[in-house]
Amino acid sequence: MIRSPAGPVSSPDTQEEILALFRRTKALLEGHFQLSSGLHSPHYFQCAKVLQYPEYAEALCGRIAARFSRESVGVVIAPALGGIVVAQEVGRQLNVRSIFAERRNNELALRRGFEIAPGERVLVCEDVITTGGSVEEVLKIVRRSGGTVVGVGAIVDRSGGTSGIENCYSAVTMKVLAYKPDDCPLCKLGVSIETPGSREARHAKTPKSAPNHRP
Repeated sequence: MIRSPAGPVSSPDTQEEILALFRRTKALLEGHFQLSSGLHSPHYFQCAKVLQYPEYAEALCGRIAARFSRESVGVVIAPALGGIVVAQEVGRQLNVRSIFAERRNNELALRRGFEIAPGERVLVCEDVITTGGSVEEVLKIVRRSGGTVVGVGAIVDRSGGTSGIENCYSAVTMKVLAYKPDDCPLCKLGVSIETPGSREARHAKTPKSAPNHRP
């Protein structure tokens, strides 16, 4: 049993139970959102809302740690900002160090003295995968450093497994609607957009005014 804002609940074992946990902690939002990828969607996974509870972070990240527990992981890395908590908890459970890449001149890079040794076995972690762009950037960092990628672990893969990332495991895999800004039906209806992610809104698009249907 683990605690929740609504009292003790069983540790989530199925995807349905994990999604129920997201809804209960208000980590699965509905509306009109701009994702870090620049796409627009009527649904947003705010993993920070569920990961703020240590018991939930332990349970969800534990699924990733268990999946890669036999891969002799030497270090866990994530893109800042959302993946940091995931990588930290996975690293704790695997008893290995955890580092992160952060943006400099709009490109992810290792800073703060973080290093990946040549031949070091690396697990890449993320909170939510949509297009997989940030993960691919981190994979390039690992390979440029001479590290060996053992896999990718995420809390949510909202691409439905179509991101093209190899050896990717996620606690939740589902296809969630996402649109290019020019094709977004919510923009065409004039629905105001929110940008709840940590990345600067570089792809912002002002929704078109809703049609005037006055008689």
